[in-house]
Amino acid sequence: MKFKLYNTSGDSSQDKEVSDFPVLEGERGIPALRQVILAHQANARQGNASTKTRAEVSGTGKKAFRQKGTGMARRGNRRTPIMRGGGVAFGPKPRDYSQQINQKTRRLALQRALYEQANNGAIDLIEDWVVAEPKTRIVSGILSKVAPEGKVLMLGDEFSRDALLACRNIPRLSVTRSSDVNALDLVHHDRIIISEKGLEQILKRAK
Repeated sequence: MKFKLYNTSGDSSQDKEVSDFPVLEGERGIPALRQVILAHQANARQGNASTKTRAEVSGTGKKAFRQKGTGMARRGNRRTPIMRGGGVAFGPKPRDYSQQINQKTRRLALQRALYEQANNGAIDLIEDWVVAEPKTRIVSGILSKVAPEGKVLMLGDEFSRDALLACRNIPRLSVTRSSDVNALDLVHHDRIIISEKGLEQILKRAK
């Protein structure tokens, strides 16, 4: 598969053939990608929503009025869910939403995410992320030439402190190491710019 390879300043580009880039035919890997994305989203949930049942709210347990003779509906104490200030029926309680995904499924989902983004022309390569000083204008200049619009994911094998400082004031830019990126990160960005060493690292993970 061919990609555009930019120099460190983003000024010029050339085509580069990546022979071992994952290619999946048909719908292979789509169910795995969906499962992994849902798992990542579920694992991000805190699961700390909580309500009180009628046994936990404060209030008297005394019957509000006698059973018969008042002309009103029969009712017990004031902690019943139908009363204001009463308990909640079938409300949420703290729980663990996390899901376990095996390694083969994660790898297949990563392959499919890379293939989909490459098919859409959303992946570009850069020789290396070189930032001489921690200035936002340096990274903004590169992005304006390589990916002028959309949410951008910057991938590399490692980033210097100056590079991280230069990137943090750009709202549409996310910075992740290739060893940490997952399928959810890949599909949630419009453009992906990967350094050559970062591409080698992510292809090793996808094999």
